This record gives sequence, C-alpha cells and structure tokens, in this order.
Amino acid sequence: MKVGIFGQSYYPETEKYLNQLLSVLKANQTEFYFEENYLKLITNKGFINKSEAYSTFTNLDKSYDYFFSIGGDGTILSAASFVKDLEIPIIGINTGRLGFLATIHDDEIKSSIQEILDGNFKLSKRSLLEVETSTGDQSLKPFNFALNEVAISRKDTTSMITIEVWLNDEYLNAYWSDGIIISTPTGSTGYSLSCGGPIISPQTQSFVITPIAPHNLNARPLLIPDNTEITLKVSGREDNYLISLDSRIETFSKDVSIKLKKADFKIGLVTQNSDSFIATLRKKLLWGEDNRN
Repeated sequence: MKVGIFGQSYYPETEKYLNQLLSVLKANQTEFYFEENYLKLITNKGFINKSEAYSTFTNLDKSYDYFFSIGGDGTILSAASFVKDLEIPIIGINTGRLGFLATIHDDEIKSSIQEILDGNFKLSKRSLLEVETSTGDQSLKPFNFALNEVAISRKDTTSMITIEVWLNDEYLNAYWSDGIIISTPTGSTGYSLSCGGPIISPQTQSFVITPIAPHNLNARPLLIPDNTEITLKVSGREDNYLISLDSRIETFSKDVSIKLKKADFKIGLVTQNSDSFIATLRKKLLWGEDNRN
C-alpha cells in the first residue's frame, strides 16, 4: 500500500497527530511519501531530524492508494488540487476547529486509520465546479476547479458591483452586491452558509447561488440543478474584480466573463462507517444544545 501525506501548517500539537499516523502506517508496513513542501516545513519545525531521509512527492499519480490531509477543511480543499481526477481517496485528520470535511479527530487517530487501512470506511463522492473564462485565460490552470465554491467579489473599491447571471444562456438576474457565491453541496456549510445560504446534503445534485450583502433586498439564495451551465458578467466603477476558487484568488478585468459547470470527475472523501452528514451537522452546529430542549 502507498499513501501520500500533506499539510499546510505546523503547530505544537501537530506532533502528536503525525506520530500517531506514522506509527500506524509503519505497523502496517505502508509505504508513505510526504509532500515536498510539507516535509520541509515539519523538518524546519524540528519534528523530523534533518539527518533522517523520507521520500517525497511534488505530484501524485495513480500508484497512490490514499492521500492523508493533516489540518482543517482548508487543507482538504488544497489537497483536492493534488488529487485532481486521479480518484485517490482523501483522508482528513482534523487539527483545525470546525472540520466538516476533515472528520478524524485527535482522540481517535490510531483506531480510525487502522479501520480505514483495513478497508472499513465509506467514500463520499463530492462534485466540483469547473471554471472557464471568455478569453481562455490560463491563470486559473492547472487546476481550474473548486470543491467548495467559486466567489466573485469587488476589488480596490468600497462600491458594490453588478453581477449579471445567465443559466443555460437564459438571463436570471443582475445582483447589485459585494459579490456572489456559486457553491457545491460540499461548500454549502462554508462561505455560502455565512452569507445566508442553505445547508445542502452532499448527495443532492445541485448548486446554490448566494449573493454577498445584496443591495436589492429581494435577492435570495437560489438552488439550481448541477447540470446547469452558469455565466457571470461583472460591471462596476473599477476595472477589475476578484474571483476565488476555494482558497485560490485571481484578478480579472470586468471585460472577462466567467462560465461555470459541473466537473466531469469527483473527489472522494473518506469517512468512518459510524459517521453521517446529519450527525456531523448536529455535532458541529451544536443543534439541540439549547437548554430549553
């Protein structure tokens, strides 16, 4: 068995997570590789002695069986850009706070990973958004996809922008706002939720359009089928606007329109057999914690 290990940050408590992970992998004689930059980070932090030799990777290939993400949900979003369409399951070890995607917690790492290596887990397939520009701009490559959401927002101005939206070439609306979010079901518990969007079950075949602080007060989040092609055109006082694909941000001229559609591949997230989306919602959002219940 061959696995990759990836992270973006290192805190004092990270050491115990990594020690538990590596002990299980070694006990199972699992071949493991650190992402090159992550190995440099944890070596500089003193977790690994510089004299120790560990194998690294810069890109994944189909020889990998699993991909471990050490961090929070943001780390999993970055991990998706390594996995791409290779169909390598991502296992998220949660060292962050909320953790809707990274579901293995510090008090259960050894037992959970052993269960997964034994093949006892569920695989949740998650849809992505594919992004193309009207000019064929390559700045979003090599991974012009978003697992959580694509957001359009204003840049270099406090004035609102106008985002015109077409669904399958049919005009929908002009949103006068700070921006707009197009979210997958996976991203519905993220930025979209904080802007008033609905929570969507991962199995739901839909996207949601959520305006960011709209001035037209009758604008509301809209659920659409995920086979819809979405076109966005921005206008405003400034010449440029921002587009973010999960945690990646680029600047575009307002002359450039954006087309979004469902990607032709999915990302697989590993969850334990005892986990469920409903249970995660109840736990993470503290449902039922009101003393009156």
